[in-house]
Amino acid sequence: MKMTYIPRIQGNMKGYKTIYTTRATSRIIDGSYNSIYKGRSMNFDELREYVTGDDIKDVDWKASSRSQKLLVRQYIAEKKHNVMLVMDAGRKMLANANETQDKREIALMAAGTLAYMVGSNGDFVSATYAAEDGVKHFPFKTGLMNVERILAAYHSDVTVDCRSGISQSLEFITRNFRRRMIMLIVTDAEGILEIDESLIRQLKVVHDILLVKVSDADTTGKGVYDMGEDMYIPDFFSKDKKLARIEAQRRIKIERQCSDKLKRLGVSYVCISQLENMEENIVELLSRHKNESSSR
Repeated sequence: MKMTYIPRIQGNMKGYKTIYTTRATSRIIDGSYNSIYKGRSMNFDELREYVTGDDIKDVDWKASSRSQKLLVRQYIAEKKHNVMLVMDAGRKMLANANETQDKREIALMAAGTLAYMVGSNGDFVSATYAAEDGVKHFPFKTGLMNVERILAAYHSDVTVDCRSGISQSLEFITRNFRRRMIMLIVTDAEGILEIDESLIRQLKVVHDILLVKVSDADTTGKGVYDMGEDMYIPDFFSKDKKLARIEAQRRIKIERQCSDKLKRLGVSYVCISQLENMEENIVELLSRHKNESSSR
């Protein structure tokens, strides 16, 4: 398989303090995400409440008796991280994020940049997204070729006929995964508002969750997607100053709703509107998650 997307990611990273950023990224990942597994052959970390799927052998019966809660032993292992890319593949991702770049490209490069960073450390990368013909899942594997396959498949599966949303992917993960993961959700404002809060709370019990919000183009641009009407905005609309002003006000309201929802859920996120500075945006997201997690 010829690599197309990995070289683009590498090229996009070359112009931005690559050495400094790579080191910073490595420190953030190592410091934020100690690999946590259950098993008595590993170093003990802490006790936490039992959740469905935990091994009954890890229950600390004495501590549970004292606290009147069912507690399990959690361990830190010298293992690689499991990174799951949860990408929005709905047709709205074909709309523009800015005047020249569509949301699919921003989403692809955001997920690919994080995958490239962790892949360089030998971590396991997986992906899940809901396509036109159902949820597609790529198993955890190492190596850049694995990342290339994921990105190529995602690019081809975002079509005008795909009406799937991000919630289908999250429901699939909730039903099928128990291993601890770092989850990167990549979606837009509509996707954030669509997410079932109970799903995120359930997933956060076990996993680290980060989010990239891909911006929508300004209403005066081309290929603008109307989040409320589920349609592209006609050109005559974007040229009408009064209508454009009303739409802009509505979008400000939606942005506030997204911010409030993610803050309420305790999910660290960044907004990305262009391919430039992608590496710095991902490092900022990791750093923000590290700082917000330590303050909770």
